[in-house]
Amino acid sequence: MLLTITTTHRPATDVGYLLHKNPARPQTFELAFGKAHVFYPEAREDRCTAALLLDVDAVGAVRGKGRFLSDYVNDRPYASTSLLSVAMARTLREAMAGRSKERPELAKTPLALEARIAAAPCGGGDDLIERLFGPLGYEVETSCGDLDPDFCRHRDVRLTATTTLARLLTQIYVLLPVLDDHKHYYVGEAETKKLLERGAGWLEDHPERNLIVKRYLGHRKSLTDDADARLGTALTEAETDETVDEETIDAEKTPSLANLHEQRHAWVVEKLREIGAHRVVDLGCGEGRLLEKLIGETSFTEVVGAESSPYALMRARRRIRPDRLPAARRGQVKLIQSSLICRDRRLNGYDAAALVEVVEHVEPARLPMFEKALFGHARPGAVVLTTPNREYNRTFDNPRPNGLRHRDHRFEWTRNEFRAWTAAVTGRYGYTVTPGGIGPAHDTHGRPTLTAVFSRRT
Repeated sequence: MLLTITTTHRPATDVGYLLHKNPARPQTFELAFGKAHVFYPEAREDRCTAALLLDVDAVGAVRGKGRFLSDYVNDRPYASTSLLSVAMARTLREAMAGRSKERPELAKTPLALEARIAAAPCGGGDDLIERLFGPLGYEVETSCGDLDPDFCRHRDVRLTATTTLARLLTQIYVLLPVLDDHKHYYVGEAETKKLLERGAGWLEDHPERNLIVKRYLGHRKSLTDDADARLGTALTEAETDETVDEETIDAEKTPSLANLHEQRHAWVVEKLREIGAHRVVDLGCGEGRLLEKLIGETSFTEVVGAESSPYALMRARRRIRPDRLPAARRGQVKLIQSSLICRDRRLNGYDAAALVEVVEHVEPARLPMFEKALFGHARPGAVVLTTPNREYNRTFDNPRPNGLRHRDHRFEWTRNEFRAWTAAVTGRYGYTVTPGGIGPAHDTHGRPTLTAVFSRRT
């Protein structure tokens, strides 16, 4: 991951005094998760660029003392995330504080600055980047290279403004994890103090302050309430609800769709009953809402929740409290970490698998891997699946810029596309399929949720 800061202030090399880094001497800093390198690709009197390059130890992130990942293959070593924010705080501490012994006045002077952030993860796309940085006075440019912006979660970001170096660095430090909506470390009370200190003088009046506070503090209501009280303006309940997930997006908050999430879960449980399933796995179980309902059905003698995110599994465990279940039920319920696109023998041989609003989170290029892992290797007796109907999104008052229903969706099918996909799957893997839908029907656009029940041929 790479951050560069460029100035055309004359003499431009004076930025070295503000960064406390000599343009003629590259420096390397050891961090718990890798190494940070600070160097100057160009250092002239009329133009100077300082670069912070973070080299994440991918193996150490999974296996080392400070491990924070569970999978080797991920975007963390390459994307500009909270890891880069931590590296900034370690290597550019004095610059972020606005201190310079040799050039104290220059540290307080607005300079012509340009910052470039490589591969910043941003589920909200270009619109969110503009909403976060635009009100702070930055001219914002973004790029996905040759990739389709609708399916690319990462952006190269260019920010230009006349501002102090400390202000620029501090705002990037705060907003990088906000864009990603994730931190690689535990979010506790210390984060509130950091946010208030780093956000002093600009966060209070930011039009997206509620969003920034919510995301920076990991959607933890106790922390956002504390920050709210100390910042002075109430945050809305919807923006601090720590149980927010993909089912509570604006597009599905209309009265007619108010209980769509419950309808999906009720439909899944009903279909599993009809199938006569006893051993059931919830793939992509998230925070465990469907698991709660499955555990409450005594006909399901084994219930497994599978999820790739350790954070989601932690919340699922808090929700279902497997250790507090009756003794006879306790051994029948378990949570496992597993990927949708990798073969996992622990998932083999179940009567049925449920996937509720999950498949649309898979990158389209990885769908064949998903199909092979589920239908080719795990081969449950049945697969009960729901996914959004993209056509129905046209009925929403405030659709997302990319036309999708949620910021983390990689795609959404139309009804014809969904039928074509289910037919292809049944042909390749020896299943039959019964398609359907959930929710109020629209004359033109169908129902908001598409459904499919796949049954394995004997």
